[in-house]
Amino acid sequence: MEVSRIRALRGPNLWTRHTAIEAIVRCEEAAGRLSGEVEQRLRRLFPAVDTIENPKAGQPATLAHALEKLTLGLQAEAGCPVSFSRTTATEEPGVYQVAVQYTEEAVGRLALSQAELLLQAAVQGTGFDLAAALHALRELDEDQRMGPSTGSIVDAALAQGIPFSRLTDGSMVQLGWGSRQRRIQAAETDTTGVIAEDIAQDKNLTKKLLHAAGVPVPLGQPVTSIEQGWAVAQKIGLPVVVKPKDGNQGKGVTVNIVERGAYEAAYAAAARYGIVMVEKYLPGHDYRLLVVGKRLVTAARREPPLVVGDGVHTVRELVDLVNADPRRGEGHATSLTRIRFDDIAVARLRAQGLEPTSVPEKGRRVVLRDNANLSTGGTATDVTDDVHPEVAARAIAAAQMVGLDICGVDVVCESVLRPLEEQSGGVVEVNAAPGLRMHLNPSFGKGRDVGEAVIATMFPDGEDGRVPVIAVTGTNGKTTTVRLTSHLLRANGMRVGMTNTDGVYVNGRQTDSGDCSGPRSARNVLMHPDVDAAVLETARGGMLREGLAFDRCQVAVVTNIGMGDHLGLNYITTVEDLAVLKRVIVQNVAPTGYAVLNATDPIVAAMAANCPGQVI
Repeated sequence: MEVSRIRALRGPNLWTRHTAIEAIVRCEEAAGRLSGEVEQRLRRLFPAVDTIENPKAGQPATLAHALEKLTLGLQAEAGCPVSFSRTTATEEPGVYQVAVQYTEEAVGRLALSQAELLLQAAVQGTGFDLAAALHALRELDEDQRMGPSTGSIVDAALAQGIPFSRLTDGSMVQLGWGSRQRRIQAAETDTTGVIAEDIAQDKNLTKKLLHAAGVPVPLGQPVTSIEQGWAVAQKIGLPVVVKPKDGNQGKGVTVNIVERGAYEAAYAAAARYGIVMVEKYLPGHDYRLLVVGKRLVTAARREPPLVVGDGVHTVRELVDLVNADPRRGEGHATSLTRIRFDDIAVARLRAQGLEPTSVPEKGRRVVLRDNANLSTGGTATDVTDDVHPEVAARAIAAAQMVGLDICGVDVVCESVLRPLEEQSGGVVEVNAAPGLRMHLNPSFGKGRDVGEAVIATMFPDGEDGRVPVIAVTGTNGKTTTVRLTSHLLRANGMRVGMTNTDGVYVNGRQTDSGDCSGPRSARNVLMHPDVDAAVLETARGGMLREGLAFDRCQVAVVTNIGMGDHLGLNYITTVEDLAVLKRVIVQNVAPTGYAVLNATDPIVAAMAANCPGQVI
């Protein structure tokens, strides 16, 4: 078996509407059949593999069919939501086209590679480390896929019919097309001001502004030396909080300091991140209130990382037991983060009269950190329905005073059921780009659809962020049709992005030259902020190499199929094969859209049955 010409189809394609990995698999006629012995070995090596069969009646399954099922199965076992796969014989004996859905391109490619190794092991009767292969796939998937904050917003966008494309390997995403697009990066939008972010980063300036807005905040100030800080602590009264003036994710924060030794350790921890701030410690619970636009969307009570003694295990063993929870992982990929057992945790233990090897009595709560950030191992309980209107009003005022459209407001108080002023509570921080994980999947309580709230603010009244897309394909006349269509739209006052075999044009100005009838040029047009409508020449080569650049179009135009032109590429050898390829744009017309079909060409006219919209 030989696997070659591996391609990533990044949009709707010849095989499916899903993204897919496509490969050419060459099998020797006799040796390429999947014997019962090899299939038994496969099932021993990978018990979760689906039934392997040739969908063509009366034909035996081949190694190509096995490779298809293994590639799909490995991704599914690694936690990827995939379901489509297909193996198609070509006119060349022993050569097959294999297409398997992927959710992340790199993961799909790795799954194909691992499936080939697994199949070789079954053929040769050797071993295969399935656990290591699945671990590698999971690790790569975690590294490649969008984080929980970005993912929740994108999922909400898709639910509203808004298309998206990732602009980087990280969290920067374009929602919508052309002049109706918006952009996000995690929980930041393209209207999040850089000045507002700078203010939120500067904890002292934030406090000044909040105080001016009538929002209760703790006393305190930045300090430049350990002695000055201790003097400030004495002045405002112990206990105090020591934290970086510019910080995030709870890094370098120590709370409830009541004596000099703990203060000095806290100062050293905070100083690693820059200027240190000393402020009054507010008793009570740590709450995160999320403000989106001009409303409070959700709230969570955060608990610091802790373990509960059982009278048997040491503190270190209890931490290991808690970290074994499958919901806990590294970073932000899981709903909870593993508790760190570092110098800060050891210092916090000693403040409670314990060591890592101590065995706390049954029921004793042992705190490993004073701050309650999820990124350091804390937990969250949803309290959205408990927030007093006055507490919500203070959080909204804090966000608006800083200028953030998506804002995480950290409040310390005994309870959010009563106004802050009644219980000496206050706002201790305001955060730009707040993590949404604690609200989406809280440790306890109801998860909230925060992504929907963000999308409702960015795309009000159910807007879908789309500009009209007109796709034109056929054997002859595509470029002329594209030019005429573009001219008609421009004559009606629209700024048109056009691609064809001469180049890319935006509002009459050429931005690229050469044959630009493929998906890469089409994506460039859909990214351009000055495009009110896109008219895209859609040639067969681009569809075969990458699929379509869009999920659906408003109008699909098929000029003709002809009598044998444009054959021979990628096993497209007959006019019927060519028609199946060309009708991909017809199959992806929006339900409210139209297919414009050449009625004098019987093969084109027959595509009407494949159109989800109307036909002209």
